[in-house]
Amino acid sequence: MSSTLTALYLRLTGLVERTKRWHWLWPPIGFAAGICSFFLVNRQQWLGGMLALGMMLAWLILIAEGLWSRLRRHRGQNALPRKLATFVAQLIQQETLCFTLPFFLATTDWASGQAGFTLLLCGATLLSILDPFYYRLAERHRWLYFGFHALCVFVVVLVTLPLLLELTTGESLLAACAAMSLFALPSVANLRIARGVVGGLAMIGISVMLGVGAWGARAWIPPATLWINASSLSPDFDTAARAPRGEMQLTPAQLSARGLYAFTAIRAPRGLSEKVYHVWRHDGEVVDRIALNINGGRSEGYRAWTHKTAFPQGSEGEWRIDVETMNGQRIGSLRFVVSDDPQQATLADSTISQPPGIPGWRITNLIPGL
Repeated sequence: MSSTLTALYLRLTGLVERTKRWHWLWPPIGFAAGICSFFLVNRQQWLGGMLALGMMLAWLILIAEGLWSRLRRHRGQNALPRKLATFVAQLIQQETLCFTLPFFLATTDWASGQAGFTLLLCGATLLSILDPFYYRLAERHRWLYFGFHALCVFVVVLVTLPLLLELTTGESLLAACAAMSLFALPSVANLRIARGVVGGLAMIGISVMLGVGAWGARAWIPPATLWINASSLSPDFDTAARAPRGEMQLTPAQLSARGLYAFTAIRAPRGLSEKVYHVWRHDGEVVDRIALNINGGRSEGYRAWTHKTAFPQGSEGEWRIDVETMNGQRIGSLRFVVSDDPQQATLADSTISQPPGIPGWRITNLIPGL
């Protein structure tokens, strides 16, 4: 039986070597699928589900390959080459990263720490398609390689659970942290911290801490399936039409007399119901936090608004309204300036602004002054 399995494994390895000439096709196919799924977010749930299952399958193959090779060495036989499992894992990782990357590129607030997370994903995607570096990582740094796989699991869970199971962003993030902790166990095991019970407990503890650390850094992780389609500032609001009305210069006197409406249209997957917040900040300090309930499925985004009437004394300065999830992930921001000088004060004129290009992809925020 063992010899039959070995022969089958070697035959599959040979097949992998022959098909490598078409290997370059997978990254562009995956990226194209990701872009299509982003724009057809309510119609492509099955692909995300298949990728999630594929990541689990690749993880099991990698684990089984390691155990099989260890068993062969124990019997005095040569270990099997890792080409087959590594190749399968690479294909699934490429597809996963290319599928999820458009979601993160579009929902990242580039003026925040979220930019670092998305740039990390860009680097991981690049690594997955550069064979010399990828295979060197797989062969020489197994602990880092399994960590790379755990990162892929983390992002695919973040993207697919709101689509498949209609979980909120916070619930999906919690599940992604738990999944990453589980899938990081082989990575920690390859560190060979210690043997026996102490080593096992240390391995579990480090894996759990990875998940806890990811949850603690949630403000730096974009909400992959939520983004702002449109936003506006106005002195009045037509609640029946759900549309901003009127215009005024944002001077302290005008704000005290009329208040200010902040309107946002937030795109979310069909079936998703979630509570978000308009967090009003004055010169970086939080002065108000107003809850909103949104429902997904509307292509133009769920229209929601808040009305702030109580502005503090000395309201002059820079204001920012952060749109955040319950767990503190920023979806987007509205900015305005309050000044006694009407020439310097922002004009709130009910104009509904839409982000240029891919919704949420404000790459100009990376360049100061733009």
